[in-house]
Amino acid sequence: MAVFLDTNVLLYSIGTTLDEAKKRDAALRLLDRTDCVLSTQVLLEFYAQATRSSRNDAIEHDDAMSLIEGFMRFPVQENDVLVLRSAFSLRKATGFSIWDCNVIAAAIASGCTELYTEDLSHDRIVGGMRIINPFLGL
Repeated sequence: MAVFLDTNVLLYSIGTTLDEAKKRDAALRLLDRTDCVLSTQVLLEFYAQATRSSRNDAIEHDDAMSLIEGFMRFPVQENDVLVLRSAFSLRKATGFSIWDCNVIAAAIASGCTELYTEDLSHDRIVGGMRIINPFLGL
């Protein structure tokens, strides 16, 4: 069964601060799995945040692109009209931000049973999919 990784998992995987060491290790363990799924939104968010000039450990465009190419070894769910409509329905049902709902909709559309993120309610079930915070307690 496939699992979906949110942007924060990808970002922690490249974290360089000592404070993020445990989160980086947890993120890298997730990225070692073979059953992960991403979305175009997650990859775009990763690029935007990883290269942001105000980030202390910002990376260059070429490095970000190299990482993204590596991440694309996993299936990537496109944000099509069906995902968009599902995101709007989820927004109404859950009250989560539209951006988080779009991630959830992409995860559901790709058949994932779990969504790994620190941004949402740990252990909540949405659309038959469990939300898991892999950084809880670290």
